[in-house]
Amino acid sequence: MNMGVHREVMMQKPCILSKPVNGTRRVNTVTLSSNWSGYAIPGKKGAFTRIQGSWTVPFVRPTSRDTYSSAWIGIDGFRNTSLIQTGTAHDFVHGKPEYYAWWEILPAAETRIPKPVRPGDQMAAVIVKRSSQKWLITLRNLTQNWVFQTLQRYAGPGSSAEWIVEAPSINNITTDLAKFSPVTFRNCRVNKKNPRFKPAQAVVMVQNNRIVSVPSRPLGAGDAFVVRRTSIPVR
Repeated sequence: MNMGVHREVMMQKPCILSKPVNGTRRVNTVTLSSNWSGYAIPGKKGAFTRIQGSWTVPFVRPTSRDTYSSAWIGIDGFRNTSLIQTGTAHDFVHGKPEYYAWWEILPAAETRIPKPVRPGDQMAAVIVKRSSQKWLITLRNLTQNWVFQTLQRYAGPGSSAEWIVEAPSINNITTDLAKFSPVTFRNCRVNKKNPRFKPAQAVVMVQNNRIVSVPSRPLGAGDAFVVRRTSIPVR
């Protein structure tokens, strides 16, 4: 797929697969998406004003064509068209791996954070509402000892919270998911509380009639999980 010289990388709301995949309905205990995998918690308008989580930047393996992945935390985007988020990108582009940090507020494209990111780095992120429409985004690289913060205007409904590995969109086209090492989300909190994830809040990614990314069941006290790259035919 030729993306051209200009790459407008954008994280998107989940493309929910509501119809049967390959003619067979999946169980209704998880959400199927062509671009998201992880956990998403829906709620009422204004339910979520703070989210945080930690993860390790994964390694990406070579692929014959360009592939992409991002790990992030965010508020909104699940069952609505708003989204505020921050995370890391781990791609294999033009024959080599690429890693960087970013933040984004839809409908704008991502803004890269000019700080170094390498596979194996320990990341920690917090997004918190400071006033009626001002939100503080904080991303830390604990391994390389840097902190990035930005205060941004955001008027979304605050009706969902997410911890996600995504196949981002480039020039409005959902990309093929990179082959990444497992991503463990830890210390997940929403409104300063343990989200106590439920299996029904899981989001599984399906591309080209294959399950390509799956979150584990909740781990520990219910505030952690692992996202693994897979390639399982949908039956």
